[in-house]
Amino acid sequence: MFSLCLQFSLKSCILSREMESTKTIFNETALFGLMQQVNPWWKSNSAGSNLPGLKRQAFYDALKTLQDTQLRRFAVLSGARRVGKTTVMRQLIAHLLEEGVPASNILYISFDNPIFKLSGLHTVLEVYRNTLYRGGPCYYFLDEIQYAEDWSLWVKTLYDHEPELRLVATGSASPALERGAADSGVGRWRVFRMPTMLFREYCVLQSISTDENTLPAVQDLESMPASEFNRLMTQLSVLTPHWFHYLKQGGFPELLKLQDEETVLNILQEDVVDKVLKRDVPALFDVRNPIQLEKIFLYLCLHGGSVFNLDTMSSALGTSKPTLSRYISYLQDANLIYISRNLCATGKKGLSAQPKIYVADAALSNASLMRFAPMSSETELGIMAETTVFKHFHAAFSRFGEVGFMRSGTKGKNEIDIAVELRNGKRLLCEVKYRNDSELSAQDAIINSCRTEQQAFHILATKNPNDFGIRQTGESAPLFRIPAAALCYLL
Repeated sequence: MFSLCLQFSLKSCILSREMESTKTIFNETALFGLMQQVNPWWKSNSAGSNLPGLKRQAFYDALKTLQDTQLRRFAVLSGARRVGKTTVMRQLIAHLLEEGVPASNILYISFDNPIFKLSGLHTVLEVYRNTLYRGGPCYYFLDEIQYAEDWSLWVKTLYDHEPELRLVATGSASPALERGAADSGVGRWRVFRMPTMLFREYCVLQSISTDENTLPAVQDLESMPASEFNRLMTQLSVLTPHWFHYLKQGGFPELLKLQDEETVLNILQEDVVDKVLKRDVPALFDVRNPIQLEKIFLYLCLHGGSVFNLDTMSSALGTSKPTLSRYISYLQDANLIYISRNLCATGKKGLSAQPKIYVADAALSNASLMRFAPMSSETELGIMAETTVFKHFHAAFSRFGEVGFMRSGTKGKNEIDIAVELRNGKRLLCEVKYRNDSELSAQDAIINSCRTEQQAFHILATKNPNDFGIRQTGESAPLFRIPAAALCYLL
């Protein structure tokens, strides 16, 4: 106990010296002036008029956490750069202002800003409390919090000693946030992961209407009469042109209005891929060779959606398998890739089973590889579609079960692209055949599954908007053919 107290005392002394040093660089007046610039509601009582009307799931998750009076928790939003985390914060601030929370009790700080980063979390909060805060419940919104030194220590202290405080933070590297939560004690905050924008969110932001006021969830299609199912698929066929644009541009809200595809890819390369690979990941993890990290990511972009073989990749890149495994985990931690595991492999076999890897958004692959005409290649278009369908399944179901794939052997016909195992025992299986000819043979894994797993919900994701229907033969479970655009819209 004495040793622990001594360690804490020494750490406190070090932090105190660092804060005193920082104050000599950025005085209180200068810091507060910068804080006023990024907190305009202190003067206008408004978070701005240009906020999108669409509220994404992360907004509701964070708001529910903020308003929970029975179980006090902080909310942390994790996701790749440019997915809209800061926008969600601004929407939450606007909501609080509308609810009558005093503007002076709402503080926003981004630790992407070098002045706030170098000043440190404690100093910034001290300036705010000395100059503006006058008491009562307050709300802190801390952007890219992982760049604030010793952030988890300070957040733990805030939680324990300021019972009226509510806090929302964001970060681009999930495990750094989750590890901070674990280090600071279980139960102080919840981490919510934000994917890139989903297709229906894209359509809402673009004011694209399907003339459908209420839409079923994908799993509700199973009990829908064939005539109603066909009518719904016909109704959703109007989405097809927008779906192609969404595949190319990706789910990054700020880039929606840009028409020049080359500009979009350049922005994604510079602002998302380069910053994460060359700045975020090396700053947060043990990356000794950033160039090697970039090579690994490019390799994964080239082989997205394929079953991942560590030996093959190690040989191709001349990198040891332990280094590959570690760097791949960093890319997953930085929200740049998804790892899809084989749900057929369990126990010890499951630990060594080869996974599939998807880039977090198909547009990131195109940006990294500078593919300016990806739609011209049926193979590349198929990978983009499968990547996007997987992302939607992951966003819809990863909270309620496990999302992966199923493969019982080494041949492709023994594989089902996407499998969901829900905690209630329900299983959803999806094969993506994004090509003009989507016919399946009797030996295809999903056809076999229709015969052997009659309680599962089977889906074939197709390319053409008119390629839909419900196939059922004999005692087999039905196979729902759904165009990928409609499928993602309903997920």
